[in-house]
Amino acid sequence: MGFEVFEKRMAPLGKAPSVTIQKRGLFSLNRAAHALMGAPKTVELLYDRSERIVGLRPIDEDAPHAYILRPQSSVKDTGPLLLAGTAFTTFYGIDTTVSRRWTPTMEDGILCIDLKKHGVEIIGNRGARRTDGSQDDD
Repeated sequence: MGFEVFEKRMAPLGKAPSVTIQKRGLFSLNRAAHALMGAPKTVELLYDRSERIVGLRPIDEDAPHAYILRPQSSVKDTGPLLLAGTAFTTFYGIDTTVSRRWTPTMEDGILCIDLKKHGVEIIGNRGARRTDGSQDDD
């Protein structure tokens, strides 16, 4: 038999933009969402309380409220970009008990995440149920 070893890097990444708000408030943007904003190094976090929309807007790196988008991978051109948003999600009471992924939209130069839409619940390896029914703690 001629088996091949599958490596996840062999599979093409999805082309649709997505933003995940992970447990405890970490934001994860895929490369398509980052490109949609013009691939900025820093953004500012915005929130529309009445519409429950999170906004990420590119901003100058020197701005006092700029958040750095850091690559998750040491190879800077691959994988998602991360943004520390714990203080933001806590301040606005955004539920981070489970990780959720949304398809963002661009409106007036702002990447928008509509929290009124439920978002897809993401269950990673650390939160997956074991065969004995127990669950890993994060």
